[in-house]
Amino acid sequence: MRIGMISTHPPIECGIATYCQYLVEALRFHQMEIFVMSPFGAQGERVFPVFPPGSDTFAHTVFKLSTSMTPDIMHIQHEYGLYGEQRGMEIVDLTLRYHLVGIPVVITLHTVYEHLSQEEKIVLHPLVSAASAVIVHEDFQKTSLLKGFPDIPSLESKIAVIEHGIRKVGPVPNAKHILGLEGKKVVLLAGYFRPSKRFELIVDLLPRLVERVEDLVLVVAGKTRNLEYDEYRRQLFEKIHSSPVEDRIVVFRGQFPQYTFDTILSAADVVVLPYEKGAQSGMLAQCFAAHRPVITSGLLAFRKVIERSGGGLIAEHDEDYLELIPRVLNDKALHARLQENIRRYIEKRASWKKVAEAHIEVYRRILGSNLGKARYIYIPEPAQDERVRPLSPRIPTEGGVHGTTS
Repeated sequence: MRIGMISTHPPIECGIATYCQYLVEALRFHQMEIFVMSPFGAQGERVFPVFPPGSDTFAHTVFKLSTSMTPDIMHIQHEYGLYGEQRGMEIVDLTLRYHLVGIPVVITLHTVYEHLSQEEKIVLHPLVSAASAVIVHEDFQKTSLLKGFPDIPSLESKIAVIEHGIRKVGPVPNAKHILGLEGKKVVLLAGYFRPSKRFELIVDLLPRLVERVEDLVLVVAGKTRNLEYDEYRRQLFEKIHSSPVEDRIVVFRGQFPQYTFDTILSAADVVVLPYEKGAQSGMLAQCFAAHRPVITSGLLAFRKVIERSGGGLIAEHDEDYLELIPRVLNDKALHARLQENIRRYIEKRASWKKVAEAHIEVYRRILGSNLGKARYIYIPEPAQDERVRPLSPRIPTEGGVHGTTS
């Protein structure tokens, strides 16, 4: 089937872009035909950069171009702010245009909080109403939508809960040696700098942590996106430079393409995610891809993943990091158990292969209701067309010459 995806896409730096890239790759592995409509700057196979961020003509432009490619389904990767002003209201216009002409729409809502604000309800209600299917990553997000929109008919049957998706790559060998961290017990803070991630908390706790763990170093590997939260980054670095244990802090700078970032993750003994806000975390998926145990805040989104996976520990209070970080670093059996739990979780539930299969079930359910007994056929063209082959050598036989032409 032909799926049109609307999303950011690498090399644009955005968690949704990375998510889209891995989902599309996994769907194509299952012989799905995919094209992607993205903002300017996106690149990739059948990725079309067709609109500038914040474009006033976003809905008109994307609708005209995407419908000309005759999709069976349009799939929108939704995040507030990706599609224009006022919390991305342009995506509402686009969704209704598809609905008017009968093109089924699937929407993945990447941010659904436990309690929806009035603004969020205003944006989400028309999207959820017009969509043929809605995908979320957690059961509590489905519950939030059901509570928030009791007036939408058959909403429960529309919503599919599908895992975020995690790469099956494992750790990079000799990562500590590569980064000059051999012999160290590495605590990692990584990702985009923003106040809601509270990296400064772990910097503040570091003097007490180094008293409890010999050879502990804190690695900070982050960056700002454009000039977003640049003031927070400046304040965080001031705190690092004024720390009484600054010699136990290593700061990595760079653009961190995927393999570089995988190497940094693989050098960590534990990754700390002390966030105070968030409805899902691509960073958690990155940590698990490298089989890195995590210690997280008590955010509901983190809590649910930790409960399912057994891949980390939860700090209910800030002081808990002082007990949990040394525990993971010093208890080798616990550390090994957390890593094995992560590996099993990916294998059984969260690999991109599993996630793609769950998406295909959603797509087929939508199209199946429209097509009756018809079976969709799509055969991807081989990398080298096997129909074009050199003639076989002529082999003499008793009856003459095989393969001669008249």
